[in-house]
Amino acid sequence: MLIIRSDDDVTEGLENLLRLDPRLAAIAAETGPLPLRLREPGFEGLAHIIVSQMVSRASAEAIWRRMQPAEGLLTAENYVLLHPEAWREFGLSRAKADTLSRIAEAVASSRLDLLALCALPPEEALAELTALKGVGPWTAEVYLMFCGGHADVFPSGDVALQNAVAAAFGLATRPQARELASLAGAWSPWRSIAARLFWAYYAVKLGRGMLPID
Repeated sequence: MLIIRSDDDVTEGLENLLRLDPRLAAIAAETGPLPLRLREPGFEGLAHIIVSQMVSRASAEAIWRRMQPAEGLLTAENYVLLHPEAWREFGLSRAKADTLSRIAEAVASSRLDLLALCALPPEEALAELTALKGVGPWTAEVYLMFCGGHADVFPSGDVALQNAVAAAFGLATRPQARELASLAGAWSPWRSIAARLFWAYYAVKLGRGMLPID
C-alpha cells in the first residue's frame, strides 16, 4: 500500500501518474507543483475535516479557532468533557456536533482507533469509518488521503473534482460520482495524486484554493 508523507512523495506520484495517463501532462503544466497538506491522523484531523464541510473557508476557520483548547491538541478525551451546549458556542450545526460527539466517544472508549485505521487497506478503512453515523464516503476518503496519506483514494463525489474533470476533458456535463469513479480507475495506484491535480486545476480556473483541508 503506497503512502504519501512528503513533497517528494507527491512529486514521485505525479511522475508515475503522468506515465499512466499522458493526457494529464497538460493539466499538470497549468497547476504547477501540487500541495502536500497533510495533518496528523487522529481525532483532531478527522474533526477538522468535518468542521470544514459545506461551509466557507472563513467560517470553518472561525469555528475551528473557537474549538481549539487553550493548550495542546483537540483530543477525543477533552471533547467528550465539553458541556452539552458547547457546540452552539462553537457555531457548529447540530448534525456536525452529533457526529463529532459520536466519534469522540468511540475514540475515547477505544472502540475506534483512528491511527491504526490508517494502516488498513482503503476498502476496510472506508467501511469502518462510514459505519459511524454521520461519516459519509467523502469524509472518510478525505481523512484517508490527508491524514492517513493513502495514495490510492479518489473522492468521486466531490463536486469540485467532477467539475474539474469535465473542464479538463471537455465533457458536456460533469460526471457523477459513479462515472467519475470509473474514470479514476485508470489512475490507480495514484488516485490521490490525481485528486490533488484536479483540485489544483480547479483552483487555477477559479483563482482560489479548493483542497478540502488547509
